[in-house]
Amino acid sequence: MKIDSISINGKVTAFEISEKIFFSNINNKLIGQVLYSQIANSKPRLAKTKQRNQIIGSTAKIHAQKGTGNARHASRKAPVFVGGGVAHGPKGKVYKTRKINKEEKKSSLISVISQKTKDKNLTIFEDIKDKISKTKQFIKFLKTNGINSALIVVDLKTKKNIELSARNIPNIKLIDASYLTTYDILKYKQIMFTESSTKELEKRLLDHE
Repeated sequence: MKIDSISINGKVTAFEISEKIFFSNINNKLIGQVLYSQIANSKPRLAKTKQRNQIIGSTAKIHAQKGTGNARHASRKAPVFVGGGVAHGPKGKVYKTRKINKEEKKSSLISVISQKTKDKNLTIFEDIKDKISKTKQFIKFLKTNGINSALIVVDLKTKKNIELSARNIPNIKLIDASYLTTYDILKYKQIMFTESSTKELEKRLLDHE
């Protein structure tokens, strides 16, 4: 299927894209599962407590087993004492992660991209072959096409040519097609693809067919 592709100078041409990626069925349940997993797995696991065998101190029995009227304890390292170990506490990086397989990741990507297409928040633009060093020039290109909050998926050459002019623009982020995730797409209202990054994405998502 063909879609309009715009150039930095405003010229519009027809560009062939895959219906399997840009006009596919939308699976909102899968999108939610993958998004939840990506957010949960990205959080740093820093909390850590010591168990009783990790507490430094005397191992001597605190009082006689019988005759004192106190409960029977072996040492002050027990979780019931202040300064003792913590039972079932967090153990740093030893956490369970929510697993999602490759096919689920690919399917959720296709769903969110198709949703952006359906909502008319997806734009294709020609590869930028000449370096744009002025931020003002790139902002003019974005404003002309109604872009104010966008994830721009670029090929390596285009990224090299627009990185300096785009990096200080609020709500604009550049990303390589090979690193694109469901979370990245949903974080921004609009998404833009260069023609080369579109082909790279199609190869990545359809290589199993």
